Amino acid sequence: MLRRFFVFAVLGGVLGLIAGCTNPDDLDQPAVDLGDFRLGHNIVIAPKMEKGPLSREKSKEEWTEAVQARIAERFGRYDGERLYHFGVSLEGYVLAQPGIPVVASPKSALILRITVWDNAANKKLNEKAHQIIVFEQLSGEQVIGSGLTQSADQQLENLSKNAAKMIELWLVRQQAEEGWFAAEADG
Repeated sequence: MLRRFFVFAVLGGVLGLIAGCTNPDDLDQPAVDLGDFRLGHNIVIAPKMEKGPLSREKSKEEWTEAVQARIAERFGRYDGERLYHFGVSLEGYVLAQPGIPVVASPKSALILRITVWDNAANKKLNEKAHQIIVFEQLSGEQVIGSGLTQSADQQLENLSKNAAKMIELWLVRQQAEEGWFAAEADG
Protein backbone atom coordinates (compact mmCIF):
# COMPACT_ATOMS: atom_id res chain seq x y z
CA MET A 1 0.00 0.00 0.00
CA LEU A 2 2.66 2.52 1.02
CA ARG A 3 4.84 1.60 -1.94
CA ARG A 4 2.04 2.34 -4.44
CA PHE A 5 1.29 5.62 -2.69
CA PHE A 6 4.93 6.68 -2.80
CA VAL A 7 5.21 5.97 -6.52
CA PHE A 8 2.02 7.94 -7.11
CA ALA A 9 3.27 10.89 -5.02
CA VAL A 10 6.66 10.96 -6.71
CA LEU A 11 5.04 11.02 -10.12
CA GLY A 12 2.93 14.04 -9.16
CA GLY A 13 -0.45 12.46 -8.58
CA VAL A 14 -3.64 14.39 -9.12
CA LEU A 15 -4.52 13.97 -5.43
CA GLY A 16 -2.09 16.77 -4.73
CA LEU A 17 -4.97 19.04 -5.64
CA ILE A 18 -6.70 18.02 -2.41
CA ALA A 19 -4.22 20.00 -0.35
CA GLY A 20 -4.83 23.02 -2.53
CA CYS A 21 -8.40 23.16 -1.22
CA THR A 22 -7.32 23.93 2.34
CA ASN A 23 -5.54 26.87 3.85
CA PRO A 24 -3.14 25.83 6.61
CA ASP A 25 -2.19 29.48 7.15
CA ASP A 26 -5.59 30.45 8.58
CA LEU A 27 -4.50 30.61 12.23
CA ASP A 28 -5.21 34.34 12.31
CA GLN A 29 -8.89 33.53 11.66
CA PRO A 30 -11.32 32.36 14.37
CA ALA A 31 -11.08 28.62 15.01
CA VAL A 32 -13.74 26.49 13.33
CA ASP A 33 -16.42 25.07 15.62
CA LEU A 34 -15.41 21.86 17.38
CA GLY A 35 -18.01 21.99 20.11
CA ASP A 36 -16.69 21.47 23.63
CA PHE A 37 -13.17 20.46 22.51
CA ARG A 38 -9.88 21.12 24.28
CA LEU A 39 -6.65 19.33 23.37
CA GLY A 40 -5.08 17.31 26.14
CA HIS A 41 -2.21 15.02 25.21
CA ASN A 42 -0.69 15.48 21.77
CA ILE A 43 1.36 12.36 21.16
CA VAL A 44 3.13 11.96 17.81
CA ILE A 45 5.27 8.89 17.14
CA ALA A 46 6.99 7.43 14.09
CA PRO A 47 8.09 3.89 14.97
CA LYS A 48 7.53 2.45 11.48
CA MET A 49 7.86 5.59 9.35
CA GLU A 50 9.06 4.82 5.83
CA LYS A 51 10.88 7.18 3.51
CA GLY A 52 9.48 6.94 0.02
CA PRO A 53 11.54 6.47 -3.14
CA LEU A 54 13.48 9.46 -4.45
CA SER A 55 12.82 11.35 -1.22
CA ARG A 56 15.07 13.70 0.68
CA GLU A 57 16.01 12.54 4.16
CA LYS A 58 14.50 13.84 7.41
CA SER A 59 14.80 12.06 10.74
CA LYS A 60 11.87 10.62 12.67
CA GLU A 61 12.64 13.12 15.43
CA GLU A 62 12.42 16.07 13.04
CA TRP A 63 9.08 14.79 11.74
CA THR A 64 7.54 14.09 15.14
CA GLU A 65 8.65 17.46 16.56
CA ALA A 66 7.35 19.40 13.55
CA VAL A 67 3.96 17.66 13.39
CA GLN A 68 3.49 17.84 17.16
CA ALA A 69 4.29 21.57 17.15
CA ARG A 70 1.83 22.31 14.34
CA ILE A 71 -0.92 20.26 16.03
CA ALA A 72 -0.31 22.16 19.30
CA GLU A 73 -0.39 25.47 17.43
CA ARG A 74 -3.67 24.71 15.64
CA PHE A 75 -5.55 22.94 18.44
CA GLY A 76 -4.23 25.04 21.33
CA ARG A 77 -6.76 27.67 20.20
CA TYR A 78 -9.69 25.56 21.41
CA ASP A 79 -10.81 26.17 24.99
CA GLY A 80 -13.72 23.80 25.56
CA GLU A 81 -14.31 22.08 28.89
CA ARG A 82 -13.79 18.49 27.73
CA LEU A 83 -10.32 17.08 27.15
CA TYR A 84 -9.51 14.99 24.10
CA HIS A 85 -6.15 13.35 23.43
CA PHE A 86 -4.50 12.67 20.08
CA GLY A 87 -2.39 9.66 19.27
CA VAL A 88 -0.72 10.24 15.89
CA SER A 89 1.49 7.74 14.11
CA LEU A 90 3.53 8.99 11.17
CA GLU A 91 3.65 6.20 8.61
CA GLY A 92 5.57 7.47 5.60
CA TYR A 93 6.76 10.49 3.66
CA VAL A 94 8.18 11.79 0.43
CA LEU A 95 10.10 15.06 0.30
CA ALA A 96 10.49 15.83 -3.39
CA GLN A 97 14.10 16.19 -4.54
CA PRO A 98 15.55 18.84 -6.80
CA GLY A 99 16.85 17.73 -10.16
CA ILE A 100 14.02 15.29 -10.91
CA PRO A 101 12.72 15.98 -14.42
CA VAL A 102 9.93 18.55 -14.56
CA VAL A 103 7.86 16.01 -16.51
CA ALA A 104 7.58 13.87 -13.35
CA SER A 105 6.75 16.95 -11.23
CA PRO A 106 7.32 15.16 -7.92
CA LYS A 107 5.15 16.15 -4.98
CA SER A 108 5.91 15.98 -1.28
CA ALA A 109 3.52 13.93 0.85
CA LEU A 110 2.98 12.52 4.34
CA ILE A 111 0.89 9.60 5.57
CA LEU A 112 -0.36 9.57 9.15
CA ARG A 113 -2.87 7.74 11.29
CA ILE A 114 -4.74 9.35 14.17
CA THR A 115 -6.79 8.11 17.11
CA VAL A 116 -8.80 10.47 19.31
CA TRP A 117 -9.35 9.64 22.98
CA ASP A 118 -12.23 11.13 25.02
CA ASN A 119 -10.81 11.77 28.50
CA ALA A 120 -14.18 12.04 30.30
CA ALA A 121 -15.63 8.89 28.70
CA ASN A 122 -12.27 7.10 29.03
CA LYS A 123 -12.53 5.61 25.52
CA LYS A 124 -11.40 6.03 21.93
CA LEU A 125 -13.76 7.91 19.68
CA ASN A 126 -12.51 5.97 16.65
CA GLU A 127 -11.70 2.31 17.30
CA LYS A 128 -9.65 2.03 14.11
CA ALA A 129 -7.00 4.69 13.51
CA HIS A 130 -8.05 7.12 10.78
CA GLN A 131 -5.55 7.46 7.95
CA ILE A 132 -4.85 10.85 6.39
CA ILE A 133 -2.71 11.41 3.31
CA VAL A 134 -1.32 14.93 3.28
CA PHE A 135 0.01 16.58 0.14
CA GLU A 136 1.77 19.88 -0.23
CA GLN A 137 -0.44 22.88 -0.82
CA LEU A 138 -0.49 23.99 -4.42
CA SER A 139 1.03 27.37 -5.10
CA GLY A 140 2.84 29.04 -7.95
CA GLU A 141 6.20 27.78 -6.76
CA GLN A 142 4.97 24.22 -6.21
CA VAL A 143 3.23 23.57 -9.52
CA ILE A 144 6.50 22.29 -10.95
CA GLY A 145 7.27 20.33 -7.76
CA SER A 146 8.45 21.66 -4.42
CA GLY A 147 11.77 19.85 -4.79
CA LEU A 148 12.81 22.45 -7.31
CA THR A 149 11.80 25.48 -5.26
CA GLN A 150 11.99 24.56 -1.56
CA SER A 151 14.46 23.13 0.91
CA ALA A 152 13.68 19.90 2.76
CA ASP A 153 13.06 21.98 5.91
CA GLN A 154 10.46 24.10 4.07
CA GLN A 155 8.77 20.99 2.70
CA LEU A 156 8.65 19.40 6.16
CA GLU A 157 7.17 22.59 7.66
CA ASN A 158 4.53 22.86 4.92
CA LEU A 159 3.50 19.22 5.26
CA SER A 160 3.32 19.56 9.06
CA LYS A 161 1.02 22.58 8.80
CA ASN A 162 -1.10 20.80 6.21
CA ALA A 163 -1.29 17.71 8.45
CA ALA A 164 -2.67 19.75 11.37
CA LYS A 165 -5.20 21.39 9.04
CA MET A 166 -6.29 18.04 7.56
CA ILE A 167 -6.78 16.66 11.09
CA GLU A 168 -8.91 19.70 11.93
CA LEU A 169 -11.03 19.20 8.79
CA TRP A 170 -11.57 15.54 9.70
CA LEU A 171 -12.58 16.47 13.26
CA VAL A 172 -15.04 19.07 11.97
CA ARG A 173 -16.60 16.37 9.79
CA GLN A 174 -16.76 13.94 12.74
CA GLN A 175 -18.33 16.65 14.92
CA ALA A 176 -20.99 17.32 12.25
CA GLU A 177 -21.71 13.65 11.46
CA GLU A 178 -21.15 11.93 14.82
CA GLY A 179 -21.46 14.76 17.38
CA TRP A 180 -18.04 13.88 18.79
CA PHE A 181 -17.43 17.06 20.78
CA ALA A 182 -20.97 18.04 21.73
CA ALA A 183 -21.33 19.41 25.24
CA GLU A 184 -22.97 16.81 27.45
CA ALA A 185 -23.87 16.72 31.10
CA ASP A 186 -21.45 14.37 32.81
CA GLY A 187 -23.37 11.76 34.68
